[in-house]
Amino acid sequence: MVKLVAMYKKPADVEAFEKHYTEIHTPLAKKMPNLQKMEVTHFFGSPGGEPKCYMIAELYFESKDIMMASLGSDEGKAAAKDVMGFAGDILHMMFGNVD
Repeated sequence: MVKLVAMYKKPADVEAFEKHYTEIHTPLAKKMPNLQKMEVTHFFGSPGGEPKCYMIAELYFESKDIMMASLGSDEGKAAAKDVMGFAGDILHMMFGNVD
C-alpha cells in the first residue's frame, strides 16, 4: 500500500480554507479512481508549542502504479488543479510506502 501525504501550513484565512476544503476539494479528491481511504488530521499542538503543520491529508492506494494512474486521471487532475488554486502556497506533498 502507498499514500499521498498533503501537508498544509496554517492558512491566513482558516474559515475560508476549511469551507473550500470541506465543500469543494474533499468531494473532488474522493472521486479519484481506486482511492481506498482518505484521512484528514488537524493539529492542535505539539510538544514544542505551536505545530508547524496545520493539517495533513493522507490518500491511500493499493500500489504506486495505481496511485500514479489515479493522479493522472481526469478526476486526479481536477483535484490537483483545485488544491493548487486555493492552497498551493501552503502545501507540500509527498508519496510514501505504508509499512
